[in-house]
Amino acid sequence: MSSRRLAKISLAAAVVMMVVAVGGFVVSLVLNAFVLDKYNAYGEVPIPGSGSLHLPAGDVTVSLHTVVIGGPSGGGLPVPPLGVTISPPDGVAQPVVTENIGSTTTVNNDAHVRVWVAQIPAAGTYNIMTDGKVNGFIDPRLAFGHSSSYGFLVWVFVGLFVVGLVACSASAIWLGRIRRSAMSAVVPAHPEFPVESVAAPEAPPAAHELTDEGVRLERLKTLAALRDSGALTEEEFETEKRRILEGH
Repeated sequence: MSSRRLAKISLAAAVVMMVVAVGGFVVSLVLNAFVLDKYNAYGEVPIPGSGSLHLPAGDVTVSLHTVVIGGPSGGGLPVPPLGVTISPPDGVAQPVVTENIGSTTTVNNDAHVRVWVAQIPAAGTYNIMTDGKVNGFIDPRLAFGHSSSYGFLVWVFVGLFVVGLVACSASAIWLGRIRRSAMSAVVPAHPEFPVESVAAPEAPPAAHELTDEGVRLERLKTLAALRDSGALTEEEFETEKRRILEGH
């Protein structure tokens, strides 16, 4: 297999890799946001209000969940002043609640946005009290759940795209060098590229000196050989052939 063909195959493979990376990035982003994100897996508590929820040990997301009409203004759900108190069972340490505002997800006028992440020290039933300035919100609640465990896939596809981009650039450079090498094999008849004469035994001029027509024929033969070997494309062959026939 010629170097030119290998360069073309590597370039095509790099392009396919980038296309797959972009598609995978979009799919994983959508799945993580709308399918795998279980923002209300452990239940909800109205705002203001109270309730008891069974929460597992570890990180639990706390999201504002409400109904919107016509989609959130400005592209995101505004987070009003909110408060939450999580009371642990007897003998269990107080959960640590950290503010962690996320992006808004809206499906059929149902919107939620992550507000906090609570670090639950031990699994158990927790008493939860909520409050906040939620006038103007429709059926506001605090939802307790967890984010997608496949969020890393987004970065996997980002990395794959970067690798494909580097491979595409390298293949394009490789292919360009092969084409330049093939073109340099055709000796151009330009003044800036003089051909040095090589001393040879004296002989009758008519027997060894090529006419202009002979030179053109030799160059055309060289071009045809390069095209047949795959070093030149048909378009490049026709371009060089036209230049030779025009006397350039």
